Amino acid sequence: MQRAVSVVAHLGFRLQAFSPDLYRPLSFAQDVLRRTPLYDFHLVHGGKMVEFAGWSLPVQYRDSHTDSHLHTRQHCSLFDVSHMLQGTLSLFTNEAGGILDDLIVTNTSQGHLYVVSNAGCWEKDLALMQDKVRELQNQGRDVGLEVLDNALLALQGPTAAQVLQAGVADDLRKLPFMTSAVMEVFGVSGCRVTRCGYTGEDGVEISVPAAGAVHLATALLENPEVKLAGLAARDSLRLEAGLCLYGTDIDEHTTPVEGSLSWTLGKRRRAAMDFPGAKVIVPQLKGKVQRRRVGLMCEGAPMRAHSPILNMEGTMIGTVTSGCPSPSLKKNVAMGYVPCEYSRPGTKLMVEVRRKQQMAVVSKMPFVPTNYYTLK
Repeated sequence: MQRAVSVVAHLGFRLQAFSPDLYRPLSFAQDVLRRTPLYDFHLVHGGKMVEFAGWSLPVQYRDSHTDSHLHTRQHCSLFDVSHMLQGTLSLFTNEAGGILDDLIVTNTSQGHLYVVSNAGCWEKDLALMQDKVRELQNQGRDVGLEVLDNALLALQGPTAAQVLQAGVADDLRKLPFMTSAVMEVFGVSGCRVTRCGYTGEDGVEISVPAAGAVHLATALLENPEVKLAGLAARDSLRLEAGLCLYGTDIDEHTTPVEGSLSWTLGKRRRAAMDFPGAKVIVPQLKGKVQRRRVGLMCEGAPMRAHSPILNMEGTMIGTVTSGCPSPSLKKNVAMGYVPCEYSRPGTKLMVEVRRKQQMAVVSKMPFVPTNYYTLK
């Protein structure tokens, strides 16, 4: 389920993508896992269900992972991301400067914030916000928090807007990247449509009342442009786009500067230093950090999480956090952390895969150019 909150805020829960190390085939009682409103819909359509962050979710459908990935890049795919809280990418940080979660936050025209958090972080995110709401209320502030149990569907790909436009009265050409609006979608009222996604392509995430989720998903699938896609394709798509997976590429021990996410910190916040961890993070913006997240490309066997990264002398200098063969590039791509002196694009390194060392090169991210929609 998507959970939304009204901190004056709406939180919606959306699911972060898949990594082979982070999901498990279902081998224990289904009733211990959370189910989205589309659970039965997935089974009917051949979804292979796995456990991810406490939810039962489809890793893929009848199409192969690669076919789903490429269909998203060329047409559009429908993802069930209802297991996430719900704008602009923002961060919750701790006093040590570490990242507690990366979230999507939208400042709505209704006077509240709409927040989407990661599935695995929603309990700590909700507790953090509840504590802050109580603090502000004790100061006499007019603040509230509301959780919405909606489904969240992601329609992603170059034809996504064309497909969705057939079911809405609003002109989607006026809805640029990281903005949202409430509208009726294919007969389902009260949907919040946000121009964003986790694939690097144009697309939307649709927060839909749970009772209308299956109707909306079915209506979208009637268009031949649309196919269902699962966690496997979502993970390789986000990796090609250079996007982080929380808990794998960034965590409570990673600062925004180390994670190459300095752009999430606005000028006002940098100047005011009024956020947790500012005393650690702001000096890092002006100086050097010991390590940085970088992109890597290599030939041979694909790099995977935990693969050692070595310099040309054979000394281990870092670790791969995410990696896979790129269906779009037909090359192996990965991201990981290395000391700053090795972070320049073009730097030659080695990675150890299956106890064998192979050449790798530091590469700019995204590996595949993004296609986010902006107003001309």
